[in-house]
Amino acid sequence: MDRVFYALLILLAQNPTYEVASVKLDNSGSGNSSTNTSKGRIVITNHTLKSLVERAYSVKPFQVVCPEWLENVRVDITATYPPDTKREERPLMLRSLLEERFKLSAHRVSKEVQGLVLVPAKAGFKLTAVERGGSSMSSNGGNVRTLTSKKVAMEELADFLARELDQTVLDRTGIAGVYDFDLRWAHGDQKDDSAPSIFTALQETLGLRLKPEKVPVDIIVVDHMERTPTEN
Repeated sequence: MDRVFYALLILLAQNPTYEVASVKLDNSGSGNSSTNTSKGRIVITNHTLKSLVERAYSVKPFQVVCPEWLENVRVDITATYPPDTKREERPLMLRSLLEERFKLSAHRVSKEVQGLVLVPAKAGFKLTAVERGGSSMSSNGGNVRTLTSKKVAMEELADFLARELDQTVLDRTGIAGVYDFDLRWAHGDQKDDSAPSIFTALQETLGLRLKPEKVPVDIIVVDHMERTPTEN
């Protein structure tokens, strides 16, 4: 009886998994990446291993401490899961996949850091909600960057901004629903008269702003990860 009980506990403690998943290295050399979700399916294209670890643990870029090469290896993933899967279970499925296919192991530590919070601008939020469905975010690299978003929630936008700005960005908008929008901005310290900074683009295009604030965060330390996945 004890053995059965402990075996059941171990089973319950395991993360959920995808029903079917295809994983392959992306050697296209493209700087573009995208994520597309539909009911029961996700397609992740040209993402670095580091960004996949971020997604698997629901953390921001600076919250992952890992070998530098994880930012250079890019991967394509196509996976299916039960259509009624809860949103919070999806990152756990990705984590299970990385553990199985790339032998990922990591541990967590906590600390307080200076970050940013996403809030409505004084002039007010400018978007109109659309019908919920499969969401997608597609961005390009370069000095002038663009982001095309379909059916995206504010929490997802905050996660994207964290990756772009390389620091914690928390969604404090209080805005529910999903939205379609395009953003165009000059990356980092680049000066370009044809594109504003991302801070200005958020205010002018979406009616949102980023406010500095100290926030408690978890740091994910990658202890081990393989460069290539096991076979499909």
